[in-house]
Amino acid sequence: MVGLMGRVTGTVGPGLVGEVMVRVRGGAEHFLAYAADGTARMERGTVVMVVEHLPPRTVYVTAAYDN
Repeated sequence: MVGLMGRVTGTVGPGLVGEVMVRVRGGAEHFLAYAADGTARMERGTVVMVVEHLPPRTVYVTAAYDN
């Protein structure tokens, strides 16, 4: 999971449990998501990278591209 790319489907940010869709095991799956640094806010559609995975369905993410 670590290093995989995904897309935010529910806003990730401080005090929020967001949601991301990640392509894994030949398909796409939804995971609960938190910002890796605890302060970033990532809106729906943002491309993210998984930096930590807590099985079974929780990931910590960072924005894949800085604008």
